[in-house]
Amino acid sequence: MTRFFTWNDFDKSVECIAHKYKFLKLSGIYGVPRGGLCLAVALSHKLNIPLIEKPLKNCLIVDDVFETGITLSNFKNIEGAEFCVLISKKKPVWWNTVSFTKKNEWIVFPWENKENEINEIKHYNIKRGIKIIQK
Repeated sequence: MTRFFTWNDFDKSVECIAHKYKFLKLSGIYGVPRGGLCLAVALSHKLNIPLIEKPLKNCLIVDDVFETGITLSNFKNIEGAEFCVLISKKKPVWWNTVSFTKKNEWIVFPWENKENEINEIKHYNIKRGIKIIQK
């Protein structure tokens, strides 16, 4: 199952995240490459908080999707860091999310190449050792 996350969805999500974090004293916004970069830039402009090259104490760390938690877990030890993703495939524990989706739902973001979706899914499955049975 594929879900197309539109620019309109993105804009609404940026508004939602900005509202949640607007009163916090953040040192900067870090976007996890590649998926979190668009979100980080948008939030940096919206909140007038610097976009930073590496996570710092008391920063906001953002990404597009929380699936396994491996990516964001790399940053959990940063003192005072806040975490937020556009879409989570698990119930948030130490991170925040704008929306939830099913574990098996494939998400295509507006900045991604929609024509390359089949190759991206194939690469994703190979990377995770998922075997697809052709019918």
